[in-house]
Amino acid sequence: MSELRSRVLLERLVGFATVSRESNLALIEFVRDYLQGLGVDSELIYNAERTKASLLASIGPAAPGGVVLSGHTDVVPVDGQAWTVEPFCLSEMDGKWFGRGTADMKGYLASVLAAVPMFLASALRRPVHLAFSYDEEVGCLGVHSLLDVLVRRVPPPALCLIGEPTQLQPVLGHKGKLAMRCHIKGAACHSAYAPYGVNAIEQAARLIGRLGEIGAALADPSLHDARFDPAYSTVQVGVIQGGTALNIVPADCRFDFEVRALPGFDPQVVAEQLQGYAEQTLLPAMQAVASDTAIRFEALSAYPGLATEPDSAAAQLVARLCGSEAFGTVAFGTEGGLFHQAGVPTVVCGPGSMDQGHKPDEYVSIEQMAACDRLMDRLASYLCEPIDC
Repeated sequence: MSELRSRVLLERLVGFATVSRESNLALIEFVRDYLQGLGVDSELIYNAERTKASLLASIGPAAPGGVVLSGHTDVVPVDGQAWTVEPFCLSEMDGKWFGRGTADMKGYLASVLAAVPMFLASALRRPVHLAFSYDEEVGCLGVHSLLDVLVRRVPPPALCLIGEPTQLQPVLGHKGKLAMRCHIKGAACHSAYAPYGVNAIEQAARLIGRLGEIGAALADPSLHDARFDPAYSTVQVGVIQGGTALNIVPADCRFDFEVRALPGFDPQVVAEQLQGYAEQTLLPAMQAVASDTAIRFEALSAYPGLATEPDSAAAQLVARLCGSEAFGTVAFGTEGGLFHQAGVPTVVCGPGSMDQGHKPDEYVSIEQMAACDRLMDRLASYLCEPIDC
């Protein structure tokens, strides 16, 4: 099974250490050159600093009804993880390919790229579009500019297939996400005179407590959606920083929180409730002590949830391609909600499992990669079928 057509490309892709904090240009330029060598033009869509880029390429006729094959090129860090193999070098053991990104989600990208010669050799009646983005792992940042170009230049597609690892089972839904930062500016003084200052950490603690109350309200059974696990929208504080010394009333504190929202629930509601509590309850008391105290909120990232209907044409097409109507949902987010929001029907389906993603010794089974290659074969056959008038 090691002779799969996708193996060589997966080895090359894993070899690029495209951790989100680093540039992905070496990988994206490799993909551009690979496609160019096959006669396929592509467009790079850079970030403002030109340190990262997404890639868009099309194969087949410039017609509506095509399929977008979408994936992200960045991976999460390996820092502090106990790897037993080299993370940025593909290795094989017990029917598995190991390396950072093998499951999430360079395995899918390799399968897509390995299928390009087949797409080119096929008499496609519908196009296939390759859409590779950057910085998905830190908030789906790169896909926005990619989508701007795609919707302007590509005839309306019938489907976007996001290749996140789902064991090649079609996933129709996931939660949306809002990530926020709250910065509290207090007033410092000697801790012996604590009542004459404004303790920024204490104010942060009150805000975090309020977030806990909001999260508890969202967990009410009347708000549950049994398709998801957890079955409700959740709130979580992940980072907090503040203070300089124990004998100084801290003048600054900041914390980051996120909302994982069921489709149909606007996570901005949580931010607005917290901001209302800050402005109406905390700030008046703070500014009575020191007028220049403040509480500021900053949006870090956001993406919408996904809820594709099981009876939609997109869902039925993916069921046909992967041979399963066992539609499900996942707890993690994807770029799918953004594609759907842009008018492109979207399903998540890719090789491997997120049980291995983000962990040391990440792997994808060779069996899953073989199945993904076969899915690409079936996709090519579909794209060659006559179009109903």
